[in-house]
Amino acid sequence: MKEVKITELKGIKIGHAEDRIGGTGCTVILCEQGAFAGVDVRGGAPATRETELLNPVNLVEQIHAVMLSGGSAYGLDAASGAMKFLEERGIGFDVGVAVVPIVCAASLFDLIVGDPKRRPDLLMGYRACENAYAEDLQEGNIGAGTGATVGKFLGTEQMMKGGLGTYALKTGNLIVGAVVAVNALGDVLDIDSGERIAGLLNKEKTAIANTEEAMYAEYATNRSVFSGNTTLACIVTNAKLTKTQATKIAAIAQNGLARVIRPVHTMADGDTVFVMATGEEEVQIDAVGALATEVLARAINRGVKAAEPAYGLPSASTFL
Repeated sequence: MKEVKITELKGIKIGHAEDRIGGTGCTVILCEQGAFAGVDVRGGAPATRETELLNPVNLVEQIHAVMLSGGSAYGLDAASGAMKFLEERGIGFDVGVAVVPIVCAASLFDLIVGDPKRRPDLLMGYRACENAYAEDLQEGNIGAGTGATVGKFLGTEQMMKGGLGTYALKTGNLIVGAVVAVNALGDVLDIDSGERIAGLLNKEKTAIANTEEAMYAEYATNRSVFSGNTTLACIVTNAKLTKTQATKIAAIAQNGLARVIRPVHTMADGDTVFVMATGEEEVQIDAVGALATEVLARAINRGVKAAEPAYGLPSASTFL
């Protein structure tokens, strides 16, 4: 097993677009030929589009894109840009009189940085699709990670910058990768050392504190935390999966969040994991699930480590 670039996965293209003044952006994962897909939503405050479509009992088997965006629920409009882009190329579910691109989406809450009135929209989503064919894949303060932050339990004054990360592993001909925008209420831990690398700052802003301990200390206090934080991820693979299996892989992959984000899946998060499978390699599903967990945890680490200080916020690089 070896680490590879996620761009080595044939049939999948990833693109970003962002508004740095607005402090927001979006990241699209495209599969023109269609990918068998699933989703698992664990957080208590999700902002999503077309996730019910991925229920295994429903009709459509394949999707053509996943759009991850900032902007809270407003940012779901970026998915319309992907629909426009794909429709212009004749890509979508054939309904006889037209093709309908199947674009699933989820948005994170980043309205607390930059300008809250500037959000991902149709034009930004369209631009992200164009960039999927024209740019080298970047990480950190890019795409859906542009306005991402972590460690927000005690408010904006003690939070840090989050970011966008990717990671992929290959064993034999099987590739499993992850794309993730890290915007958690909690802290992010290094997968290898267990050390907190981003999250809640101490009052002096000289070191990373501990969100769980802060929660325990205020267990009887009805603290108002932000209405949305949310880590958004998409697992991409060339595995041959049914829609039901893809849904199971999405659920297993949530363990990747649990490995490195503490606390995770809170009522103020909308943590959502999608799966897109191009269907080329016969697989044992538990092997794919284990790989999905590993790559997602490592992509989360990469996202916060690649993030740079911005909007007056320190990043993991400030303390590493």
